[in-house]
Amino acid sequence: MVAAASVVVAVGTATGMVSALDDGRGSNEARPEVTESPTLDIRPPAPSPSPSVATRSASPSAAPKKQASPTPTKTEKERAPAHTAGRLYRHPDSQVLDWVRGNAGDPRHDLIASRIAGQPAAVWFAEYAPDTVTAQVGAVTAGAAAQGRVPVVVAYTIPDRDCGGASQGGAPDLEAYDAWIDRFAAGLGSGEVVVILEPDSIAQSECLSGGGRADRFASLARAGRVIKAANPKARVYYDAGHSGWHPAAKQADLLRQAGAGSAASSDGIFSNVSNFHRTADEIAYDRRVLTALGGPADLGAVIDTSRNGNGAPADGEWCDPAGRKLGRTPTLDTGEARIDGYLWVKLPGESDGCKGAPGTFTPSYAYDLASS
Repeated sequence: MVAAASVVVAVGTATGMVSALDDGRGSNEARPEVTESPTLDIRPPAPSPSPSVATRSASPSAAPKKQASPTPTKTEKERAPAHTAGRLYRHPDSQVLDWVRGNAGDPRHDLIASRIAGQPAAVWFAEYAPDTVTAQVGAVTAGAAAQGRVPVVVAYTIPDRDCGGASQGGAPDLEAYDAWIDRFAAGLGSGEVVVILEPDSIAQSECLSGGGRADRFASLARAGRVIKAANPKARVYYDAGHSGWHPAAKQADLLRQAGAGSAASSDGIFSNVSNFHRTADEIAYDRRVLTALGGPADLGAVIDTSRNGNGAPADGEWCDPAGRKLGRTPTLDTGEARIDGYLWVKLPGESDGCKGAPGTFTPSYAYDLASS
């Protein structure tokens, strides 16, 4: 079975949303250098290589002391239901929508417009911009509230993200990250919202020292508490990697250390972000993780289904692998026990860095996914 990490490439100037699809990670081939965008970053992650193929190392900065965390304002019984009633929100700005608007005569237009651009997707916040993040998040949640829909937002600024790999960046240290999360949470409003908290931050944490990992996990637990205190209707999901990575018991232990088993911080886990593993495999894996994790019985899972229609490549390729296709359309009503949603977290057509510049929309890649 392919084992690999899920790394988020943060480049380009996308300003939209991303929908959930399915699985796949691959080997660690040469990867393009990545720089951060100066604008609102909603770009989905590119899969990272398997720990069994390549070992990463990182020297985490000295961890600052944590400030007292706010306490949540609602009890477990008052938490939002697993299957949110409202429809998912399609943000009006994204790279795929920009392409559709500007290329009406392209023969690929109609298929990309209907199968990709018409679907709701996650909005990424990957730029460390504490002075503007509250307003940026607020614009997304207000737009969703005005339509009576549910936005999916991704917080992706943890220090040492991607362990210095292709998606390196984030806040300068954990003290700065804690302050950024406070401002991120301040923009979440009072309506329903799904928060994907830091892809790869837990599954890929072994590159950190023991102390660095513990400090990161303390910040992640705090982040969940801050978000849920700021908006009691927010649903917060923690990084479970994917079915081809860590064994469920190991991943559950890491999640528990990061607060994912506590109702004060968490509504459950997410898996398969920017990957290709089949939905059925992710469902089985997520249920095993949740069982091993323990915690409240209503903890659930959301699965990125944006590119997993054909499953993960047999050769473990992670970078824009050929022969993939769109997975299940985004929904918060899966009909599956403990599976809260299928989401498009990685926007189909945004390249991992092989068929186009990393993080940028590549119409040929999008067309291949949509027509497979």
